[in-house]
Amino acid sequence: MDDVIIIGGSFAGLAGALQLGRARRKVTVLDTGLPRNRFAAHSHGLLGHDHKAPADILSAARQQLERYPTVRLVNARADNAGGTIDDFSVLTDDGETLTARRLLLTYGVSDQMPTIPGFADCWGKSIVPCPYCDGFEVAGQHWGLVYSGSQALHAVSLFHDWTDRLTLFADGHDIPADARADLARRNVPVIDGKLERISHRDGHLSTINLDTGRNLAVDVLFAHPRNRPSANLHTTLGLETLDAPVGLYLKTDDRRETSVKGIYAAGDLANPMASVTLATSSGAMAAIFAQQSMLV
Repeated sequence: MDDVIIIGGSFAGLAGALQLGRARRKVTVLDTGLPRNRFAAHSHGLLGHDHKAPADILSAARQQLERYPTVRLVNARADNAGGTIDDFSVLTDDGETLTARRLLLTYGVSDQMPTIPGFADCWGKSIVPCPYCDGFEVAGQHWGLVYSGSQALHAVSLFHDWTDRLTLFADGHDIPADARADLARRNVPVIDGKLERISHRDGHLSTINLDTGRNLAVDVLFAHPRNRPSANLHTTLGLETLDAPVGLYLKTDDRRETSVKGIYAAGDLANPMASVTLATSSGAMAAIFAQQSMLV
């Protein structure tokens, strides 16, 4: 029996495995090899690894974990999970049943691409969600923002730290008159109509085509499609979730424990503020709290 089974082997999961390995706890990490940021050429804002390819950072982390004999990395998907504290079981897609005293869920979320031709092709290249992740590289350029709710209005003021050229695409939403007046005060034009097609060259924007017949060029487009957990184990395990503007995430307490005793969660799965730095930190802390819960 493992001390902890970690389901998800990206930044949060590997950070958790590192802490547990250094505590000489027996841990198995299950990973499908499909991290959320696999579409991005570079990862930004992670101290010591700024502007490195996410895959390279994860590869180095896996190599570093090889020096810890109690850590096992398994390329497999967790198909089912159940049990109670000190007696959890996980069934993998290759038919293996694993058991552990604790579970740490770090399987992340999947972004749900809209059915707009060209959108998915540009995702992670010229259509991005986070100014902290990609804003510096495109600072001073013409940014577009797809309106997806009232949170977009907060983004407008935030984006001005990076650029003074910003256009808001209503994408069929009814933007209140007072919000339009505030946008006008900020010199942010509002383009009505729904996005119909994204014209691009190898994922790099050329024009945004609207159903009104209007076409507009921007250098980068910020958008926030909804996401959902990358697996359904939290449903099987009966874990409580919370709803954020971007999608569901798992409810955890200050010790990263979910609503079920002995099950911890970290990374994007448990925090709507997606960030490699935050995911790494929460994964490490969740593992430490899981270890401390097993002390006698």
